[in-house]
Amino acid sequence: MRLSWNEIRARAIVFGREWAGVVRERSESQTFWNEFFKVFGRSRRHVAAYEEPVKNLKGNQSFIDLLWPGTMISEHKSYGQSLEKAESQAYGYVRGLMDAGRHDEVPRYIVVSDFDRIALHDTEEDRKVVFRVRDLHEHIREFAFVAGYKQAVAEPEDAVNIDAAERLAKLKDALSESGYPEHELEQFMVRILFCLFAEDTGLLGEPDAFRLYLENTTKEDGSDLGLHLANWFEVLNQPDDKRSKNLDEQLAGLQYVNGDLFADRLTLASFTAEMRNRLLECCRFDWSKISPAVFGSLFQSIMTAKARRQIGAHYTTERDILKVVNGLFLDDLRARFEKHRKNPDRLKELHRELGAMRLLDPACGCGNFLVVAYRELRRLEVEIVQALNPGNQDRGDLFSISAELRVDVHQMHGIELEEWPARIAQVALWLVDHQMNVESSLRFGQAFVRLPLTHAAKIECANALEIDWNDVLPAAECTYILGYPPFVGKKERNPDQKKDMARVWGKTKGAGTLDYVTAWYKRAAEYATGPYLRAAFVSTNSITQGEQVGVFWDALYKRHGIVLDFAYRTFPWESEARGKAQVHVVIIGFSFGGRRQRCIYETTDPELPPVRRDVTRISPYLTEGEPVAVKNRTKALNAPKIHYGSFALDDGNYTLTDEERAAIVAACPEAEAYLPPFLGAKEMLHNTKRFCVWLRDLPAGKLDKLPPIRDRVQAVQKWRASRGRDRTVELAATPHLFAEIRQPSGRYLAIPTVSSERRHYIPIAYLTAEVIGSNQLYVIPDASPYEFGVVHSEMHMAWVRHVCGRIKSDFRYSARLVYNNFPWPDATDEQRQKVAQAAEGVLAARRQHPGASLADLYDPLAMPQNLFDAHAKLDRVVDRCYRSQPFPDERRRFEYLFERWEQLDQPLATTPKRKRD
Repeated sequence: MRLSWNEIRARAIVFGREWAGVVRERSESQTFWNEFFKVFGRSRRHVAAYEEPVKNLKGNQSFIDLLWPGTMISEHKSYGQSLEKAESQAYGYVRGLMDAGRHDEVPRYIVVSDFDRIALHDTEEDRKVVFRVRDLHEHIREFAFVAGYKQAVAEPEDAVNIDAAERLAKLKDALSESGYPEHELEQFMVRILFCLFAEDTGLLGEPDAFRLYLENTTKEDGSDLGLHLANWFEVLNQPDDKRSKNLDEQLAGLQYVNGDLFADRLTLASFTAEMRNRLLECCRFDWSKISPAVFGSLFQSIMTAKARRQIGAHYTTERDILKVVNGLFLDDLRARFEKHRKNPDRLKELHRELGAMRLLDPACGCGNFLVVAYRELRRLEVEIVQALNPGNQDRGDLFSISAELRVDVHQMHGIELEEWPARIAQVALWLVDHQMNVESSLRFGQAFVRLPLTHAAKIECANALEIDWNDVLPAAECTYILGYPPFVGKKERNPDQKKDMARVWGKTKGAGTLDYVTAWYKRAAEYATGPYLRAAFVSTNSITQGEQVGVFWDALYKRHGIVLDFAYRTFPWESEARGKAQVHVVIIGFSFGGRRQRCIYETTDPELPPVRRDVTRISPYLTEGEPVAVKNRTKALNAPKIHYGSFALDDGNYTLTDEERAAIVAACPEAEAYLPPFLGAKEMLHNTKRFCVWLRDLPAGKLDKLPPIRDRVQAVQKWRASRGRDRTVELAATPHLFAEIRQPSGRYLAIPTVSSERRHYIPIAYLTAEVIGSNQLYVIPDASPYEFGVVHSEMHMAWVRHVCGRIKSDFRYSARLVYNNFPWPDATDEQRQKVAQAAEGVLAARRQHPGASLADLYDPLAMPQNLFDAHAKLDRVVDRCYRSQPFPDERRRFEYLFERWEQLDQPLATTPKRKRD
């Protein structure tokens, strides 16, 4: 008889706990695999053999660690050894089987392990998963073939096929179109969702009770389905002693649920045959191991795209949610558990803390973060109880699981603007509570069910930026704040959201630059009453970039004294829903007293766990550094002056296409001398031709001899005089001139104000005085090759990527923020000369591609090799101007620059030296 997935999961948890974190030798591998097969209810000796002989690729006799003919091959290594080597050996054995003509024995699955990790490769689907042994319970369905179940390739985190959620959404749409009241529809669908889950986990009594009731008692045309659902809901809300003695036996056996979930009487729903079939299709899916992320998927599939953008809803994988939960508290709690596993007094203290914890998600949506956090707390509690009661199996009636478990859903609190997700959040926590009750029952061998529902999470349907969070959970009782507040760009905010920002940030200088998400940080800082409250939010990475860093973090550091405890640097945030929007985010954990151990996580490969680095302080750019932000400066620290190009303010009259210029010259040849090239960022990058009317040096009386230009000057005069701005009206007195003239008299260096972040370098160029630079360029007059080299180097780009603001994802270069704060090196004359020579090498490499635009040359997918090599040489030379030791990566470059900037910007401040790496 096959085990249920719940039974397998419970066994996998025990297996993971027993084998994880202990250094073991390869000789123990047979014991490992014997126990592994038992997790799935199989006896290894009935299906697989150890030490199966086979010839390797060299023709020598070797022995396969474990072979299940036609199904699985395994190679095992000692703790910490290379899984890649193990996998290579396993593939060699597969080839040996084929060479020996043993084709029927060639396995589909290759599994390798070192006791700490397991890697499974499905050769038919060419799919590979790698995970820690302690996390086996999260990956049991990857080994469905061991348990005797059919293996299916599914969506990530396939606890419930997302198709089921989408079908349920279609059912909701059909009910809505039938005229069912929208407010009641939300309650109705939440009840359906609860019943689907409860049925597959035994919460309703008999297996398939909900489906069988619908199939057996309702008509195929769906005409009486609404009535029978109403009966079903009513019975779930009735205690046994209040129920009619004449109830249908299928209803009489239902558990009393309570919890107000079924308390309200709803309008009777009208169904069609198609709608009935849709509901029955949902019943046929397995909802027993429902993923919290599916609730978000369900919600997102119901909402319109416009509503999703407006509310800022983004739903996530459990893997990403766990980054927040682990960093905020779970890693610390687990470390304490492992440290004090043998100390009953300390374990009891830890257990009491778990029971007293209170969590608040002030933007909880469908409750994904609260659900995952609650689940992990319950699992940790079970481990604590088991460690405190190692012999509970022999204690009989003396041990009661219901008396031991303290963590309950009432410890979870949330605030959500929309009623529908708020209802889902509350039900989701009930469902995961039952899921954990099932796990606990299997672990301890005692039935444990929390019915009727007596506790509930407190999910307040309100605007988190308007209400007092203390009304939801008093700050003195709150332990942790967590979540993913909505992000809505400045242009996309609706009037209510604009009022929210004004309410939260008030007259804070520069608040207009801040993202909507920052309001939650501010409210969290105002809410906290003591040094022990900690928080962690997922946020768009823009709050760690550009001008708003100085505005935002200064307010939090100086006014509220927050300290950054941990951070995940920029990584792509994944959604469970189809059509998911891609967004790059950061995770920021903070507190109001700071904890001793601070760390930064960096994702170098999406398929691998992030790399953790312990640090002493975390800067607002999420690098190691002091809690200070780069702010606008009017003068450069130690560099040549920079400024915008010239600005016409002409209503388009002085800007000419190639054709317009040719027409003017044809009508008035003398005008050609006053129509020079006019370049902005676009023209410079793409070799686009554009010209302007430039009359700075126009002799007196000459304008009347240039009729086409005179007409344009008159048009500018009229337009400027009609504007409401005083300064513009004043400029009508000199209509022939640009409003702002900043054209250098000699050769100058031009930097585009906006450039794609995909380019490894922002393309810059020398322009002559005869080429007029527009205000879409930054201009450095008389810049030397040395200055060209430093600005065009990887060191400068590291500074740009961290400090520069963005327009969408493109770099928005800033003289005051980026250039004026950039810490130039203290280069010797010899070093300057080497940089200048390397810069000339870059220019020479460009000249080898005549006709190619800067955009062509700096195409991130097709940069010419000679130009790439020239830049690499320039980067090495500039690096040595800062230090002799190479920089291993961009993060280390920026940390070096940031420390140097601190010294230059605040020369009297005493900054402790950090260890260099």
